[in-house]
Amino acid sequence: MASIFSFVEPTRVASPWRFLADPEKQVTSQHVGNGSTGLPQPRLLSEYGNTKLDAEPQEGPIEYKLHLLLRPRRLYTHISTAPHASGSVQARPVPGSIRDPGSPAPPQSASSQSRQERLSHLTTQLLWRLKQSSPYHATSSRRDILIPKLPEDIVDANRLVKPDKLPVGLEESKGALYQIGVSDDGTLVGLAKDEMDESILVLRNMAACLGCDVTVLRMIEVGHCEHDDVEESTGEVQAVEHPIKSGPLRQKLWVCEAIVTPDLCLSHGTGESSPGPGQRPQPSAISRSTTAQLRVTLTGPTTAGKSTLLGTLSTGTLDNGEGSSRLGLLKHRHEVASGVTSSVAQELIGYKDGEIFNFGRDDVESWMSIHDGAENGRLVFVCDSAGATRYRRTILRGLVGWAPHWTILCIAADDKEFSGGASVVDAGAAEGSTDAAAAHLDLCLKLGMPLAILLTKCDLSGISTIKPILARIMSAIKAAGREPHLIRTGQDSHSNLSHIPAEDLRKIQSDVSKMEQPAEHVPIVLTSAVLGRGIGLVHALLASLPIPPIPTAHDLTGPVLNPEQPVSLFHIEERYSLPARHAPVSTAYDRQVDEGVVISGRLRFGNLQVGERVVVGPFPPEEDDAEDQTREDQPSPGNYPSFAATYGGSTELAKLAVRNAISASKIKGEWHDATVVSIRNLRLPVHTLEPGQVGSVGILLDKPENMPRIRKGMVIAVPSQHMVKTGVSLQAASGLTALFLGPNSISLAVGNVVSIYAASVRTVAKVVRVAEVRWSKDPMEDADDVFKLDHQTGEESGAGTDNGVAQMGIEVSLDLLNSREWVELGSQILVLDGSRAGLDALVGKIVEIAD
Repeated sequence: MASIFSFVEPTRVASPWRFLADPEKQVTSQHVGNGSTGLPQPRLLSEYGNTKLDAEPQEGPIEYKLHLLLRPRRLYTHISTAPHASGSVQARPVPGSIRDPGSPAPPQSASSQSRQERLSHLTTQLLWRLKQSSPYHATSSRRDILIPKLPEDIVDANRLVKPDKLPVGLEESKGALYQIGVSDDGTLVGLAKDEMDESILVLRNMAACLGCDVTVLRMIEVGHCEHDDVEESTGEVQAVEHPIKSGPLRQKLWVCEAIVTPDLCLSHGTGESSPGPGQRPQPSAISRSTTAQLRVTLTGPTTAGKSTLLGTLSTGTLDNGEGSSRLGLLKHRHEVASGVTSSVAQELIGYKDGEIFNFGRDDVESWMSIHDGAENGRLVFVCDSAGATRYRRTILRGLVGWAPHWTILCIAADDKEFSGGASVVDAGAAEGSTDAAAAHLDLCLKLGMPLAILLTKCDLSGISTIKPILARIMSAIKAAGREPHLIRTGQDSHSNLSHIPAEDLRKIQSDVSKMEQPAEHVPIVLTSAVLGRGIGLVHALLASLPIPPIPTAHDLTGPVLNPEQPVSLFHIEERYSLPARHAPVSTAYDRQVDEGVVISGRLRFGNLQVGERVVVGPFPPEEDDAEDQTREDQPSPGNYPSFAATYGGSTELAKLAVRNAISASKIKGEWHDATVVSIRNLRLPVHTLEPGQVGSVGILLDKPENMPRIRKGMVIAVPSQHMVKTGVSLQAASGLTALFLGPNSISLAVGNVVSIYAASVRTVAKVVRVAEVRWSKDPMEDADDVFKLDHQTGEESGAGTDNGVAQMGIEVSLDLLNSREWVELGSQILVLDGSRAGLDALVGKIVEIAD
């Protein structure tokens, strides 16, 4: 359940100590986790600028504790810090603090039950402080927290038992600072050495129960104390530093600063330490997620109501007919004013045992709550893309860049242009066509991805309007070789659903069970976000759609032709102005410096883990003397020419861009080493990102100075051991050859500048060769046939194929402009003619890559 204490900007974990000016005297922190018992080098209070700390803040990740003992403290005859203390230690004698040596001995220590209660209370207090540095302050379940043991019950203090996973809400915590030996008003009271050691042990025990580690940052001498040489509670003689034979024993008083931080290795359920740089755990040691993840993109024309439908699905709120349910998805002011989406918005919906987890529930406040509720069920990551063709780069980003498992096309039931228009192919190819729905449908069918169609706004149209729209949709689907499935929608209206209606779930599962090849079947559902009709069917559809198998490095062309691939490959789709790692509590500087960069995208194959060494690129070279141009003289990759190619290649702007463009073959591609420091899968901090998952990754570059910015289309890769041993680096393409099968409405000529989309790559290229080819089957179905195509002109291709049917296509060679890119052999490519508007495109596969 979410908490009212959630906040966007949590308090940064910062030490209240004033740091020394002399760097040579800085304190070296010591990690105190399982298997470590070291402490930092002790320091004197005179080395710091503090005689007293600021009072303990009521909120925030800082806690002051006089001690963490589970027994009564010994009674001292003298404490040098007592005249300055408040609370339980004062200048005047206080029972339980300072006593006359001749006074009677105190009572025995508290019972085990009261000690256990105090330990549980201290652990709960630590959990609350840890969540104060997290933007998501959720209520943790008791099953995620171990019951802390009393010190005498701990078998091995160096191997404390931790839970299998972090408690909910600690994944994003930056930690909590503990000042031990300090009163609430900031007075430095101090503890004797044995009491400080016991307090640190208790803190470690508490932290381990929450899946956390303890790092002691500083140990400072603040005074001295005197006490009897016999311990009253046990009768044992205490070991002291300066025994006084003729009187009380004298000991130093210490104040300790320690930070408690979550062990992110537990986020993925491994319970093991993170592998070192360059090391990878065995596959059996990597725990796979038990929650399935489906990636879906909503597409369709501007008037189809995509954002409104997603708003209803993600919030459980019906629309008022004027787009009220979509307001939470819009990012820009002009989108709210115009109602036209121009960016990609994402939402997360969870399903488990027929239950729906969205923002319509009282116990869901963020994506973290959805992760927690849908555990062992299904998470659906939904991208809402733009609809207007002038934002076609954004449309294609949602369809190509994020590589959805399923595309859901939304068409309005009152779309009169679509109901009475020409064929879908003709409408998609027509110059200046206003039939946007037909253009979107044509593009979806060309891409060949699994497709579902939602007929929206059914409350605004009657059966006479819906019938011709359905007839045109089904005709286009059948013409593409697919089978449409119309799922009947009942008359029941649903709002704020918490469970999928049983009848809707039965209908969808009955239809899905017949999909042996999901790409060959197209389910169709009629919906209304105003009346709530069909919303249950859409939820059932999202909860039941088949998920493709886990991707591998060889699933595009097979192992025969596939060149040596890296172990893991991550496509960069976004770059954020956020640090990858906030500076920890610093002991050397008076200011904190954040490091690294955060990017997001999709893991094409392999696993990506925190602490792993990776390469990032391709970057332009640091010193590029191609054509004697300086960096400032060179066009920015993908900006100016891309603009020209997108909005009219016949204009003077496009001609100028082509003249200034640089062939990528004249530019070297460089790769830079980096370290992965954080990973989030759908905003949930994890230790490992699994193949096919999307998420954000924080990386620290080895040489961040004067390095070009990371941009969309780059990749993060983990080189194979063979590549590392032989010194072979990843290769970035300067050109490629693509094969486009079947009839194509776009005619390309040598010298044309086009926009290309492949995975996360969005760049411009120049056509250098066009040839007609014939084939007998899809060349990517058999890797051995990729380079055995018969290149013939139209006049020479009269002979039939093996099937006796002449099937034609075109093969196009492209020279990339301005930058090298990582493209994968066998991957899908989409080409747009820069001189044409609309969504008409060539869709094919990459059959050759030029270095």
